[in-house]
Amino acid sequence: MSELRFAKMHGAGNDFVVLDGIRDALPPIAPIAARLCDRHFGIGADQLLVVRPSQAADFRMEIWNADGTQVEMCANGIRCFYKYLRDAGHTRARELSVETLSGVVRPRWAGPDLVTVDMGRPILAPAKIPTRLGAGDGPVLDAPMVVAGETLRISSVSMGNPHAVLFVDDPETAPVERLGPAIERDSAFPNRVNVEFVAPRGRDRLLQRTWERGAGETLACGSGACAAAVVSILRGVADRRLRVELRGGGLEIVWPADDAHVEMTGPAAHVFEGRIAVGED
Repeated sequence: MSELRFAKMHGAGNDFVVLDGIRDALPPIAPIAARLCDRHFGIGADQLLVVRPSQAADFRMEIWNADGTQVEMCANGIRCFYKYLRDAGHTRARELSVETLSGVVRPRWAGPDLVTVDMGRPILAPAKIPTRLGAGDGPVLDAPMVVAGETLRISSVSMGNPHAVLFVDDPETAPVERLGPAIERDSAFPNRVNVEFVAPRGRDRLLQRTWERGAGETLACGSGACAAAVVSILRGVADRRLRVELRGGGLEIVWPADDAHVEMTGPAAHVFEGRIAVGED
């Protein structure tokens, strides 16, 4: 048996275990990711983040879902990743470049426990999201899709990871636990998909619940909030600066123009640190 040092963090209730691969020698992550994220037999988290050195950026962030799968990007996660790097003394820079599987992302300091992330341009072409809904350069807006015997209108965008956006009257009463996993694993999304249940409340405010690919429902999804904002703007129901309210808190999203980058600002919080034994069961 050996012990791993970890930090527990959250961004608007979307919670993470952080392992430091610069400070510590880490074992292979794939065999232990799901166990560490397990809320009964492990630490408990929506995702596991691993700090690594990078040759392409200042640092590299690995992201592992609660089911043990590795994914491209997590916007709430990168805010916590940046705060961890500052708290751990790895950097004092006000802006960083972070390598992810979806490319280099740039978080920057926005005040005490607040981080702004340049999320890049949204990806609208169906083949690049990827989704089998729509064609050509996109966007995919309100495409009909039969799920669990219902015909739904689905919009889709990638913010470095794939998202399906479904507009509902009230996210609190939406059938998230029934439709979320069905949409996530539908053949229309070959890499599976994160699912947002969204309701506009005025032109500067959205309500949202998220079913995250590989994690189930989470209290917040930063890239999902960006996706919901982009789709709402493209549908003409929201302004280019808006607040997305999730079960765990609010995120500020700005998309100045169709050819501009999306920026997201939200909280990052340290919860506790600890050690956990790992090894053969």
